[in-house]
Amino acid sequence: MDIIRIICAILLPPLGVFLKVGLGADFWINVLLTIFGFYILGIVHAVWVIARK
Repeated sequence: MDIIRIICAILLPPLGVFLKVGLGADFWINVLLTIFGFYILGIVHAVWVIARK
């Protein structure tokens, strides 16, 4: 299941984080990183959240 989350995180980082932790602080941090133009940082953060928990 983590492979699917990582693929989602590469395509749409907040979706991968949402699938792992729901609407918590990590999700909102990732949304902000992705919206403000730091798409690569959003991907890195999403993969880190998925791998961490």
